[in-house]
Amino acid sequence: MRGARAGPDAALSTTEGSHLKLPAAAPGMRIGLLGGSYNPPHEAHRDISLTALKRLGLDRVWWMVTPGNPLKDVSKLPTLAKRVAAAEKVARHPRIDVTGFSGGASYTIDLLKVLKQRFPRVHFVWLMGADNLADFHRWKAWPEIFRTLPIAVLDRPGYRLEGMASPAARRFAPYYVDETDAAGLALLIPPAWTILSHRLSDLSSTALRKGGLRRDKEPQSSRKKPTTSDNQY
Repeated sequence: MRGARAGPDAALSTTEGSHLKLPAAAPGMRIGLLGGSYNPPHEAHRDISLTALKRLGLDRVWWMVTPGNPLKDVSKLPTLAKRVAAAEKVARHPRIDVTGFSGGASYTIDLLKVLKQRFPRVHFVWLMGADNLADFHRWKAWPEIFRTLPIAVLDRPGYRLEGMASPAARRFAPYYVDETDAAGLALLIPPAWTILSHRLSDLSSTALRKGGLRRDKEPQSSRKKPTTSDNQY
């Protein structure tokens, strides 16, 4: 899905629809949402999640594996169940849950509304990379996403400055929270957002599918600028 939507081991996914179930959540919990196609999942997804758990004081992170970006050809995309199973193997952490739940939504904003309706007393935080912040103004109803729940942007090699100069960052600059105060982000009334510094990784699903890694030393001007997010709705 985009502005784009992972689960048990393949051996445990034989129950039809099991990969579509929502994880459990209790009132008052702080939960980070990391949406993406996870095609394929990789260690950077896990690193981002562990950083968010620690720096934002989250109880859990949910990997929301998307059926597919509606603006891209999904004919060669592995099935949702297979990507959920693959993501579960990479996640391998007791506080990271993987699900293919979409609630019938095709876009991020619609999924967030479903989750907030189902869990009105849970404190959700949307997690995304700085590369997605740079392109966020192309997402459906992106200002509404900012106003729906707090957002934590995880730094990506070569994208921090571009993300901070993006239309979305400029429009919501008055609501920026310094990362030194990020531990309380989940409890803030949106709009509220921050950028978290962490160990940077060149891993990307697109590069892995193409059989190579994008290097941080690669000139920014030589990189293909995304017009849609590979990892988010």
